[in-house]
Amino acid sequence: MLKIFSLFLCFNLLACDKPAQTHQHSSLHFGTLIDITLYDVSEEQAQSAFNQLDADFTMMHAAWSPWVAGAVNRTNTLLKTGARFSAGPSTLDMIKRSSEIANKTHHLFNPAIGELINLWQIHNSEDPDIQPPDKDAIAKLVNSNPRLSDIQINGVKLSTNNSDVLLNFGAFAKGHAIDIEIAMLKNRGIKNAIINTGGDLKAIGSHGERPWYIAIQHPRQDTWLAKIETQSEESIFTSGDYERYYMYKGERYHHILDPRTGYPAQGVQSVTVIHTDSGYADAAATALFVAGPSGWLQMAKNLQLKQVMLIDDKGVIHVSPEMQKRLTFNSQIETTILTTVPL
Repeated sequence: MLKIFSLFLCFNLLACDKPAQTHQHSSLHFGTLIDITLYDVSEEQAQSAFNQLDADFTMMHAAWSPWVAGAVNRTNTLLKTGARFSAGPSTLDMIKRSSEIANKTHHLFNPAIGELINLWQIHNSEDPDIQPPDKDAIAKLVNSNPRLSDIQINGVKLSTNNSDVLLNFGAFAKGHAIDIEIAMLKNRGIKNAIINTGGDLKAIGSHGERPWYIAIQHPRQDTWLAKIETQSEESIFTSGDYERYYMYKGERYHHILDPRTGYPAQGVQSVTVIHTDSGYADAAATALFVAGPSGWLQMAKNLQLKQVMLIDDKGVIHVSPEMQKRLTFNSQIETTILTTVPL
């Protein structure tokens, strides 16, 4: 018995000495590549989690996309009728969560402008014949001013009197999905992970003895602008005019639309926000981008953000002191950095 016990003990000591493993997985959802990294889990745990993540992201994309048959697409069709109808729980949850942020941003984050998004067709930016839409069509939608507050909610019933309301959660859905899936990983006992959706991400835990290192993309160069070490659980989201856009007669037309004008927001190249809530960070980055160089600081205060970086259309970096002390800028790139007042 002593020999058997000794061998068993040696086996377990060897297992304990085995270095922790890193597991990575990539798949396409929400129109972007999602990269997942798990640390200090077994191969079996990782593969099971990856399978669940793929299944969940597939389901959420189908449910929340305005362009494929699903819950949001159905809701949009029924909103056009003006009649009252029952909406699914996930759609109701998305509307309610988004409405809270929309109100705080004075509707610069506005998931009700799906008609305007469809009009610009920037999701089809690879079409060689794409060009800006008709000015009168833009003006009509700006004048009708669709907002989430135009939707009446009574229990599970929805209706609206504004026929131009069309839901598009493109500035919230990915972040919200990440939060849901990070919670799933935690429930599986996974403590160290990153879910990265095309540069927008959430990290939990660490990579062993060191934190996770995250690079922030330069909006005009094919390299990183700055790096940051994550702390415990953080979401890092960037809205940029370089993500989806097309050029027409020498002018860049990007996907971040200003509901006040109906045109792509002006004056900003990118905005990066750090927060604990991914959906909130996603929406906030969009709202600050739309608010522009003159309005973003006050908007950040309205949203109770502390860690924000904005790059204006001249390439000047405006960064809150709370975020600047955590950033390491790329020494190979010439930068002009202006530190803001504390948020």
